[in-house]
Amino acid sequence: MEQQRFTEPGPVLDAKGRPIPGYSTRSIRSYDRRAIHAAPWRIKEWDFYQVSDRTKCLQFTLGHASYAGQVGIMFFDFAEGRWIARFDKLLALPFGSLHMPADAETDGTLTYDKGGLFMQYETRGNMRILRCKKDDFEAEIVLRRKNPHAMVINVPFDESPTRFYYNHKINCMPAEGFVRTGGETYHFDPSDSFGLLDWGRGVWPFHNEWFWSNGTGEVDGSIFGFNLGCGFGNTDAATENILFYEGNAHKLGKLQITHEPDFMKPWQLADDAGRVKLTMTPSFDRTTTTKVLFINNVCHQVFGRFDGFVVLDDGRQLEIKELYAFAEHAVNNW
Repeated sequence: MEQQRFTEPGPVLDAKGRPIPGYSTRSIRSYDRRAIHAAPWRIKEWDFYQVSDRTKCLQFTLGHASYAGQVGIMFFDFAEGRWIARFDKLLALPFGSLHMPADAETDGTLTYDKGGLFMQYETRGNMRILRCKKDDFEAEIVLRRKNPHAMVINVPFDESPTRFYYNHKINCMPAEGFVRTGGETYHFDPSDSFGLLDWGRGVWPFHNEWFWSNGTGEVDGSIFGFNLGCGFGNTDAATENILFYEGNAHKLGKLQITHEPDFMKPWQLADDAGRVKLTMTPSFDRTTTTKVLFINNVCHQVFGRFDGFVVLDDGRQLEIKELYAFAEHAVNNW
């Protein structure tokens, strides 16, 4: 498929509030809440970080669907299938009060500090520092980017000309830090721990269903990462499917992610051009259900072992063996 690549700076939305579709591997488009042609309660903004190694996963969430917001932590051992810590603070009618940043790469600090819950994201060049403290829970993680490229897309939704999803996902960030909770200390070692940023801004249809998979690991001595998905709007002009290897980005076309009714049976990931063929063997289904005000969301984020192959732009085939990552299926009414 022919995809529209952004090569020059410009706005995310045109003068009528319609998305200008396309993709890039750096943040070169300008997001402006004031340009959105939609009711304030339809605007969605979130910054989601995930840190994982071969056994455990830590997730930070800070964001809102305008009429409802969330600040939360999830920490679990997906190898053993057990929760270690989990807490969410739901925010009623936050609208723009969280002051979410307009760019995923600009230096700055995003902080929430209320009611005994402290969460902070700090960006300094290629380094990101994540902090959280609540009661006996404390975490501090440092992420360092090793690949200058990322996945950036701006896509429309067919339901309305002013619905859009502007998304920036950053892989390939070795992670170092700790989590203290319940009298135990857990460590993330940069030799086998990696961070992910999922930065999203947009106006979505009330009902939506998506598949998403993301992971980072080491393949043949170099850091390899991928982002694969479908269901995130109309992707005729740009998909979010991309591979990262040896400091380069390798763009992919459309892709399918399939699974059995039993989420713990193997999942299949394959693209239309034969450049991706992966099987995920699940070990843990992190299921979340959110029901508050108008929101009714269910997500199965399934962690497991990925095996198979991918093909780079130059035709090289990489064998993927025992790479631990996730794939998810979400159905949202929000």
